[in-house]
Amino acid sequence: MTAEFSFEVDRARDLVRIRMAGFFTHADIADFMTARRLAHARLTCGPNQHLTLNDISGMSLQAQRIVDAFREMLADPEFRSRRLAFVVGKNIARSQAIRALESRAARWFDDPAEAEAWLFAEELEEAPRRRAAG
Repeated sequence: MTAEFSFEVDRARDLVRIRMAGFFTHADIADFMTARRLAHARLTCGPNQHLTLNDISGMSLQAQRIVDAFREMLADPEFRSRRLAFVVGKNIARSQAIRALESRAARWFDDPAEAEAWLFAEELEEAPRRRAAG
């Protein structure tokens, strides 16, 4: 299965939805990076303030060099999102995706609705409280 990907930008919610499927080559990754740059240019929030939901449940098992290229791509600080959720489903590429995410504070889900709910949930950690002098 050849590579497929799409981007949907929800400017009102500062959300980038990505869908990826199939088997990727280095040329596909280059095309993906161009499309990602165009999608991010459509955001109206500040740099790195967007949320990303990436559905990779349709991806095929990838060659190790492609997994490494994805890991590099995820590490690029220019496109780093405030929160990153992956829908990985139960396909064979799940373990590869989880390994590629090791360098990012991201979560993975089987269900797209759960992933989106997590993205928009209140921050998980409260700011440290100051102690009253006394």
